[in-house]
Amino acid sequence: MTAASLETQAAVEPGPASVTASDAGARDPWERWGWVMGAIWLVFLGFPLREVAQVAAPGPVKAAAATAIVVFAAVYVAGLWGMDRRSGPADVHRFSTRVLVLLLLIAVVPAWVIGVEALGLMAFVVSFAMFGLSLRAAAAVSALALLVTALTPVVAGSAEEHWFFTVIVGLVLVSTAMVRVLEERGAEHRAMARHVDLVSERERVARDVHDVLGHSLTVITVKSELAQRLVEDDPARAKAELDDIRRLTRTALAEIRATVAGLRVARLDEELTAASVALHGAGLAADLPEDPEVADPRHRILLAWVLREAVTNVVRHSGARHCVIHLGSTSLVVTDDGAGLGDASEGNGLRGIRERVAAAGGRLVVGPGDLVEGARGVGTRVEVTL
Repeated sequence: MTAASLETQAAVEPGPASVTASDAGARDPWERWGWVMGAIWLVFLGFPLREVAQVAAPGPVKAAAATAIVVFAAVYVAGLWGMDRRSGPADVHRFSTRVLVLLLLIAVVPAWVIGVEALGLMAFVVSFAMFGLSLRAAAAVSALALLVTALTPVVAGSAEEHWFFTVIVGLVLVSTAMVRVLEERGAEHRAMARHVDLVSERERVARDVHDVLGHSLTVITVKSELAQRLVEDDPARAKAELDDIRRLTRTALAEIRATVAGLRVARLDEELTAASVALHGAGLAADLPEDPEVADPRHRILLAWVLREAVTNVVRHSGARHCVIHLGSTSLVVTDDGAGLGDASEGNGLRGIRERVAAAGGRLVVGPGDLVEGARGVGTRVEVTL
């Protein structure tokens, strides 16, 4: 992982930017093997090696220059490989600075032997600096290298013969800078995409937990109050209500575990049964559809979630005596004769099902109901159309 991607990761994601052993196998192949692409360009070191072979110098001097070029190549590759194994931006910068100083010191030997022809090594210095240092430091090193490459032939009086070194180093600078910027933007995009996925997953879990617990706790509360009233007058029925409460708590616990694991799926037939239990347990007269199969199979899960939240609100907030549930192929209507919405703001439950319906391209309308004559209040009507 280069300094660029590590800097972006550290800026966007919380916690350390290091790659642990557990997730090393999941790393981007480019991060693991990108150094190989940098090593391919070492073939161009054949030109200074050719110059060493042709220069008029003693054998030991030529051998020292050739050895220096080979060591230069080895240090360059080792630096690229080691850069990807650093644990953070600061560590990468320190490591790359040491390697860069070592490369420059090694380059002095072939420069002393072949002179201006050693300027080809500057391209590798610029490339390594651009990927290993901070952007500001890399720009400074690259500008200095470009200046040295442009002025050295002029001072040596061979500008017409060696002008192409300036062009080569300039092209390397431009291309590596473009790759650096694109890598930073790509790393930033990936980090933001992971952040968005994390936020979406958190919202899903929060919405599902609210839907599961809100309904289950409402029914448990209603049944516990009923059992408390019946415990002296009708112990047998009170015991039955307590058995239902125990069953509901176990079901709620299983649903919460499934929700956290991302496995929770609401079933329309089960929600209709649960709605009947909740409404009758709260003392409401309820008209429910007999056949859940009338709903389009594509929409049953979503309609089940909406039904759960709507019935929970009827039991918890409406104060109604009567509730009617109408189920169509692509619609669901839950109407009660309770106190109505009044000035109450939309809660998390309605907001959650509104998000679910909108994500499916449907429409949710919540307004006053017109259920029965003589209703105590204006009532509430929740209608979903898909």
